[in-house]
Amino acid sequence: MKNLIREYQIKWANGIVELGKTKGDIVNSKKLATDFINSLYDFKNGTVQFKPTKASEFQFRNDFDSALSYFIGSNPSFAEDAGFALNPWVDVEFKNDSINVFDNLGLAMGNYFFTDLKGEKTKVEYSFVYRREGKSLKIILHHSSLPYSS
Repeated sequence: MKNLIREYQIKWANGIVELGKTKGDIVNSKKLATDFINSLYDFKNGTVQFKPTKASEFQFRNDFDSALSYFIGSNPSFAEDAGFALNPWVDVEFKNDSINVFDNLGLAMGNYFFTDLKGEKTKVEYSFVYRREGKSLKIILHHSSLPYSS
């Protein structure tokens, strides 16, 4: 299952990069983001515990609509959302600190690095929990935050 988690991390990273390419085309952004969320997150089976990096007014995005808004913005109910995934990012790289597997659950924690068009990297801390569904995984917990700075 550890290799499957790494595979899904690559899918997630590639999805973020592809979403960034749709900046300025909200119709295409919404379609691609909907497919991205539905393929990787488990909102269809209930609440996903989702605490995205750049959310402060509405910190927790535990349903599909609030997660969609975080990724692509354009939702007046979430005025703070600029569309994180539409930055655009040219690369996202996961560096796992650890991956643990318990029955059909996989837990991954570490840093991921988002590279922008200027080549500048942003380091973000993450914890993901994946639930195995046959040969696929679904994210059931996603927490990310910027590292502490004094």
